Amino acid sequence: MIILGIDPGTAITGYGVIETWGNKFKLLDYGCIRTDAGMFLEHRLEKIYQGVTALINLYHPQEAAIEELFFNKNARTALAVGHARGVIYLAAVHKNVVINEYTPLQVKQAVVGYGRADKHQVQYMIKTILKMPALPKPDDAADALAIAICHAHSRIIDKNINEKR
Repeated sequence: MIILGIDPGTAITGYGVIETWGNKFKLLDYGCIRTDAGMFLEHRLEKIYQGVTALINLYHPQEAAIEELFFNKNARTALAVGHARGVIYLAAVHKNVVINEYTPLQVKQAVVGYGRADKHQVQYMIKTILKMPALPKPDDAADALAIAICHAHSRIIDKNINEKR
């Protein structure tokens, strides 16, 4: 199965594409869709939509995983990320790709085994799991890979539970 992980943002949307067979993982691609700060919001969203659509057309993921919106203190940032999430959902639904959501805590628990792990710990585990020669960079792309791995682990657990029923 091919899984597209996405860390949404209006300035930088991270993506990671992995292939899984049971509990084996293979890295296919990772990187960022970047938009210029001077662009109008609608043009930024269009670029994100086009970038995600291009990734789906290239890799044909069966499923996607996206980080849930984390609302802390900055409502403006949360709203902008919400817009990005909307166009990502739209791109996925147009290509019949199912999206699953995970909190940052769930992602860290699935990848590191500890929900309060720091970024370096998460990147080290991604490097190990995907047999990468170096830590994944930038942070947005690493986060997207972690989200994809989290979804892959979640699928394995769901399958094991369903088989035991």
